[in-house]
Amino acid sequence: MNTNHNLQLLSAKLPFWSHLSAPEQQFLSQSISLCDYKENQTIHTAEFECIGLLLVKSGMIRIFLISEEGKEVTLYRISEGEVCVLSAACVLPSITFDIHIEAVSDTTLLQISAPAFSRLMKENIYVEAFAYKTASLRFSDVMWTMQQILFMRFDQRLAVFLLEESAARDTDVLKITHEQIAKLVGSAREVVTRMLNYFAEEGWVTLSRGKIAVKDRDALKSLLQHSLPQQR
Repeated sequence: MNTNHNLQLLSAKLPFWSHLSAPEQQFLSQSISLCDYKENQTIHTAEFECIGLLLVKSGMIRIFLISEEGKEVTLYRISEGEVCVLSAACVLPSITFDIHIEAVSDTTLLQISAPAFSRLMKENIYVEAFAYKTASLRFSDVMWTMQQILFMRFDQRLAVFLLEESAARDTDVLKITHEQIAKLVGSAREVVTRMLNYFAEEGWVTLSRGKIAVKDRDALKSLLQHSLPQQR
């Protein structure tokens, strides 16, 4: 796995890399595996062993919770060049809940094994600081998600999703299905379809097979100040 490109990626995306000694850098590089996952493939569940730290080399993954009734709540997604530290929850004693991870698209990950990451955390204060800082930043994403679920109507949540997704992809045409949106916003596909149809009737979006085009950003933004009947 020790290709120059992967080592360059590690040094660029892991802030603690420059604070590792030469033996620690060698140990870390030897503790990494390259893993490929297909779209919608499970990467981690509560039944799996702790998989350690994940760095997304290409693609995208989502981190989510599953209720006892089987309802999924996406906490956040991680794209190319970003790091998932909650996948190493076994070495972070302050994290006591079970997370699930799956590939949103075909994805390649650099995976630092849990034992190796745990050892480095114990031996190097910079690694430990990185782990907890990254975890705390991700909890900000989790709190934003919880705020939406608890305090926003579904029309508002869907509008926020479309606006943020459009901004993140730098395009008004989103190649995404209603089923995928439902998984990402934690709702039922039927509810997503019903609300998207309403948005389309109002002229805010246009719908086609596997695509949603955002037509009126201002109208979607205005939903944050105006009311529609509550739907979940």
